Formats: sequence, structure tokens, C-alpha cells
Amino acid sequence: MKFQAVRQLYALCAIGAALTCSCSSGNAESDLSIVPVPESATLHSGNFTITQGTTIGYADDTLLPAAQYLSSLLSPATGLDITVQKGDGSITLAIDSIAGPEGAYTLKATPKNISIIGNSYGGVIAGIESMRQMLPAEIESRTPVDSIDWTIPAVDISDAPRFAWRGIMLDVSRHFYTKQEVMNLLEVMALYKMNRFHWHLTDDQGWRVEIKKYPLLTGKGAWRKFNSQDRDCIYRARTQKNPDFELPVEKLRIVDGDTLYGGYYTQADIREIVDFATVRGIEVIPEIDMPGHMLAAVSNYNGVACFDETGWGKSFSSPVCPGKDSAMEFCRNVYDELIDLFPGRYIHIGGDEVEKKNWKKCPDCQKRMRDNNLSTEEELQSWFIHRMEAVINAKGKQMIGWDEIIEGGLSPTATVMWWRSWSADAPARATALGNDVILTPNAQFYLDYAEDQNSIPNIYNFDTTCGLPDSLQSHILGVQGNVWCEWIPSEARMQYMAIPRLLAIAELGWSNPSKKDITEFRNRLAAQFHRLNIMGINYHIPSLEGIHTLNAFTDQGTVTVTCPDPTAHIRYTTDGTEPTLQSPLYTGTPTVTESTDFTFRTFRPDGKPGDIIHTRFVKDTFTPATELSNATPGLSAAWHEFTGNKCALITEAPLNGTYVTEGVDIPAEAKGNIGLVITGYITVPNDGIYTFDLLSDDGSILNIDGMTILDNDGPHAPVEITGQKALAKGAHPIEVRYFDQNGGTLKLRVFGPDGSELPAAQIYSHL
Repeated sequence: MKFQAVRQLYALCAIGAALTCSCSSGNAESDLSIVPVPESATLHSGNFTITQGTTIGYADDTLLPAAQYLSSLLSPATGLDITVQKGDGSITLAIDSIAGPEGAYTLKATPKNISIIGNSYGGVIAGIESMRQMLPAEIESRTPVDSIDWTIPAVDISDAPRFAWRGIMLDVSRHFYTKQEVMNLLEVMALYKMNRFHWHLTDDQGWRVEIKKYPLLTGKGAWRKFNSQDRDCIYRARTQKNPDFELPVEKLRIVDGDTLYGGYYTQADIREIVDFATVRGIEVIPEIDMPGHMLAAVSNYNGVACFDETGWGKSFSSPVCPGKDSAMEFCRNVYDELIDLFPGRYIHIGGDEVEKKNWKKCPDCQKRMRDNNLSTEEELQSWFIHRMEAVINAKGKQMIGWDEIIEGGLSPTATVMWWRSWSADAPARATALGNDVILTPNAQFYLDYAEDQNSIPNIYNFDTTCGLPDSLQSHILGVQGNVWCEWIPSEARMQYMAIPRLLAIAELGWSNPSKKDITEFRNRLAAQFHRLNIMGINYHIPSLEGIHTLNAFTDQGTVTVTCPDPTAHIRYTTDGTEPTLQSPLYTGTPTVTESTDFTFRTFRPDGKPGDIIHTRFVKDTFTPATELSNATPGLSAAWHEFTGNKCALITEAPLNGTYVTEGVDIPAEAKGNIGLVITGYITVPNDGIYTFDLLSDDGSILNIDGMTILDNDGPHAPVEITGQKALAKGAHPIEVRYFDQNGGTLKLRVFGPDGSELPAAQIYSHL
């Protein structure tokens, strides 16, 4: 299908509501293009129109902030003075006993009025956001827009959230985000009915919250000389010609001739952001990471670390010393001030990635262990966590920690945030003890990982049951996406990494599974891009579809490329240069008869470029098959004790063992430092062009018939690349190399010429 035709198709999806709102619809939820998809919606004849006389009424005083919020959404773009009043209005907000979990709502729109009723304040806000999405996307403009009919269809919506926790975490330690930038993210979260903002306020790279008792935490700990991550961002900005990687100049200052980077929030800033979030139905959960990741504290105050010398161990920074009473008092004092700033239910303690080497040689820590009958340093960490939890509980709050807090024992009231995909049993272990769990496994929900064509489906189709029995499902509180910002220095880059994956998380957390459909979600997502453009959101234009990293053809190749974003356009080059706005516009399906390198790039309506995609079309011949005898099913996997970062070096490391795997998989025996060399044969049923999808975290390389088909080498987060090879019927030697040092991922899928996947059990063998 030509790109222009695809654009027209998605444009029709975007105006689907206007085409269908004059009659009842059997699929009204889809027609309305609301994200997340509501539980039920029935369209009727007619429309409600916002005019100069439109008013917003609220039933009781607790809804005054919601009414004012709705007025602030409607007034700027319409140019109308939409007033707020107690009692009924053209649009009336109320709280009543609607069935369903907290956050349920009904929205009834007729040509005369709109009624939004929630079973809580959050439910009313959810109804407002559905109404907002049914209005023309231009409602997001902050200045008046002429020639727009501000209408929504007459409709009855009944809706409720699936999970109580639908969150986003923002790491402001690695790179700092201003008060307004945080509010901008909260505005997007509210639009898509997300209700938990996890604020990672401290880490080794910066302390971002004012603690008045300890002014050096921000006086010194909020500012730093450029570190390796900062320098890497500056390098990327220059070499990739991408200003989104530049360090914002307003976050730099000169002190004694040194350029320092950073910033922090005053306690007044914190309160303002919390109030802003609360109006939008969002609870803010602060995280002060302890006992590790506390470099700002241990470097600036005596008696907090085990020893005077602080810094980095083998993997992580020096932690707080749980053996010293002065360190315990410091941590208690920090929480005493922090908790008073946040009216919500939860406080996040972190508790992850603690370098315990100092504890083993610290006399204070060893004495603490003896005095409390603790056998291991893991139990000492648990002892520390329990003491801090008591401080949190005494303030009427509940503690959340990363899943490492399971080690050494959980208290009955702790909530576990599962992040380590390789620790797949963490939800089962925690819920079996009666503890609640929030799902944020890094493989799917870490939004700082590069987005590819599988990212949204992997989120959207994630199994939130985690294989738990029905009796434990109530302990799954919900889902959350995490934005770690080591290489995300600007708001534009942060938005680019988080959105539109944020929308997939929102629908996973809100919508009834019976209402979810990935194809239909993509159509509704396409209808959101125009709105996001008007909001000025620098979202990631979805990956181009129809091409591979390596494309094979034997006679003539057809270059068929589509973009799921109907507002974007594609330009390309074939001479190795980066596409610009002056490069040829992709408008059809050009053909190639010789090997050709293409470089594609998407552009927004405002001309801002998206990702650069390099792809090669290779004229190929059917590689002859190899005669096999005495072959047995499966592949041979050699596991080496590998600590490097290049696949070519794996065989230089000591061999731990050799195993047989059904397909391209990590053997169950391989743990810790993994370097795999997987060898054998792949047998294809017919002459044809075969497609290979290679997913790995970290590096991997696929060779077939001695030729490198896919090169996914080097340290990286989960990335899938695809390539093709023309193969003759029969067996062909295959080799996959892979490395990882921390519970990675490896998967190879093979597709035949007709697009069907070939089962691993039927195609692999070894001698």
C-alpha cells in the first residue's frame, strides 16, 4: 500500500467519531477514539456544542478544583469565558455511588447538557478526560482557534479502571527537570487517566529535594561537574545533529570557574507540583533511594557512610552505614521532612543495587549484625529497610521498595515494585507473603530503552496476571512505566522516549482486557498524534513498517514503507547522507534491481526530524544447502564465562559447559556472566527468502552459511533487528553469538516466504 493511501486510511480513523456519532454503533468505544478504551459507550443522534453561554456546575465543594480545571481546558482554545458555578450547569460534575472500583464514572452527553458523575474525585477527573478527548484536538491549543465547532457527540459512557495503580516514574537525579517540565508530564498523564507519579528525587548523580536540616544535600549535592553521561549526551547532540541531547543552558552555572550542571526543587516547588497533580487526580510518590545510591549524603555529611573515604565500589556507590546510629538518625531526619511534603499514601524507599562490600569490613555493621542475630549482609539491609519503614508508618504512610527488598525478609505492609525481568518469580514470592506488587519489569516498561516496532505490543499485551492464582491477583496493584534519565538530558528527549508508549501503559492499566485489541488500539493511537502535536509534545514517531535492516531479493525488490503516524511524512536518500527536508519525499513503492542502501527519516508537520533508519536491499542468490547425516534435533550452545562487550571475543573466555537447546535460547544453566556460541543447522522447506528477527539484551550476531545476516552487537537494552536471506531448500549452517552479564534476553524467530513463523522444534539440528 502506498504511503499516501496509508495516510488517508489513518485520517479516516481520526475522524471516525464525526462519521458515526449520528447513530448508535456496535463499536462506539472504537469510534470515539478514546485512550484508554472505555468499558462501554453508546452513541446517539445529535451533538453537544460549547458556546458562550456554557457553564460548568459542581455538586459539592470538593469538586471546585475539578470544575476550575475543566474550565482551564476549555476556555483558551474556544476563546470563551466558561464560568464555574455551584449546582447545575451546562456541564455538571458530581460524585455518587457508581458501581465499580475507585475511579469509575459515567458520562452522559445530550444536545442540551453533559453530566459527569464519578464515584470519587478521581472518577470525575477521568470523565473530564474522556470528554476532552471527544472534543476536536484543537482544544489543546492555548490560544483561540477560529472556525472550529466545539462539539462532542451525544453519548452514554460507563467506565471504570482495571487497576488502582497506573503510573509513570521520572528520574530527575541523572538529569534535572524544572517545575514546569514536570507539570507538562503530569498534564499528559492526566489526559490518559494515569494516576500515580513516582518521582525519583535522589541518586548518586544528584539530590533534587530541599531538606532544610541538611542544606548541603542541595547546596552541593544538586550540582556536579560534567560526568561521563553528560559528556556522552553532548557527543550525541553533536554527532547525531540532535539538539534534544544538549544539556539545557538554564541548568548550568559557573562556580569558581567551573561549569556545574544541576538544579533542585525547593519545598515550595514540591508543594506546588503536588497541588497541580492532585487537581488532576494524580498522587505523587517521592523516592529517596536508601541505603544505596546516596552519594550526595555520604559525601557531604560525616557519620553517614561506613568510612571517611566514599565513592564507587565495583558496581555501585558507597552506601549508608546501617551500623552507625548517626547514619540512622540522618535517614530518619530526612524522611521526617520529606513525608510532610507529600499528602499521598505511599513513600518509596528504593532499596535497590546496594554495594555491600563496605558492610563486610565495617566494624559498626558487623556489630549491628551480631547484636541483632543477623547472618548476612542481605539481612542487614532488610533490618535497615524495616527501621525506615517504621519511620514511614509512624507518619501514616506505606512503604514501597524495589524488588530487592524481598531479600532478607519483607514486612507485612511493604509494597514491592517488581523491576528485574530476570527475577521472574518476584511477584509470586511477594504475593505469597500477602504483600502488594506493582509491575514495572524492565524488559517491557523501562521507557529509556530504545523504542522499536515491538515495544508497544510488548507493553499492550503484557500478561499482568504473572501466572498467579486467582486468590493472589488482588495483590497486583497495577502497572508503571519508568523513565531513567542517564541519557535523557532534556524535556524534548524525555517526551520522545516516554510517548507514545505511555498511552499503551495507560490502556493496559485502565481497560478491561475483553475490550483491548492491539490493531484497534493502533487506530485510536493514530488519532492521538494530531492532539499531541498541538500540545507541543515531542513524541516518538512510531517505527517505520515494511522494511528490515537487511532486505533480500533475487530479481527485483520493492521498497514498501509505511508510518503509523498519519501526521508524519517520510524522506529518504540512497547516497549515504542523512535525509533532510530537501530530500526526496517517499510517496510510492520504488523498485530496485541492484543492491542499494536506503536511509529513511520521518519528519513532523513542523519539520522536526525523527529517527534515522538505515536499511539495505541486497540482490541475492539462493545459497545451496548442506548435506546432513546423523543430525539430531536442537542446537549446541557453548556457555563461556564472558565479561566483555564484543561477540567476537566470547570464545577467548573460559568454557563453563555445553548444552542442547531446542532453538536459539539461553540455557537454563547459564547464569551471571554469559557468553554463548550457539551452532547447528537450520533446515528450510523450500527455496525462498527467509526473514530472521533477532532480539537480544545485550549483544548478539546471527551468521548463516558463514555470512553475517544480523549484527546486534555491543552492550544495549533489549533491541530487535530483522534481516533476510535467500536460501535453497535444505540445511544451512547457523551460528548465533550472544553475551550478557545481568539476566538478559535472547530470541530468534524465523519466518518463511509466506510470512508464517517456522517452529523451532522443526527447523534446528546439530551434529
